[in-house]
Amino acid sequence: MNDVVLARGAVARVIYVDAIIDGAPTTTYKADGVIVATATGSTGYALAADGPILNPHAREILLLPIVPHLSASYCLVLHSTATIQLKLQTIHPATLSIDGHTNLSLKTGAIVTVKTSRQTVRFLRIHPEASFYSTLEKRLKGKQ
Repeated sequence: MNDVVLARGAVARVIYVDAIIDGAPTTTYKADGVIVATATGSTGYALAADGPILNPHAREILLLPIVPHLSASYCLVLHSTATIQLKLQTIHPATLSIDGHTNLSLKTGAIVTVKTSRQTVRFLRIHPEASFYSTLEKRLKGKQ
């Protein structure tokens, strides 16, 4: 629901991640990892990695590298129907984290496929919808 993170494991070495979007090879990231995030996840780890903040109603998907080294450093905003494949190239084990709860060790050659689920989640809103940006601003300034 929030994000999928493919990142280096315990060894502090960059990993190589081939990003394939809708079957088309796009780029190879040489980085600490790659984040695929929804609008909900855009205000978490993706934001900390210099990603944009998406409106909560946005259906787009973010694809951004984590501390890239001499490779693409920009965030891609992808259509909600995009299928993203991440192919891992590494000497040391890497980690796949799903919403920060499910963590799996991966080895070189592993392919992770990420796409939007057909199922949707509904949230109960306590505050008026317009408060998203003011609440976000307060949280970003540490005034929760």
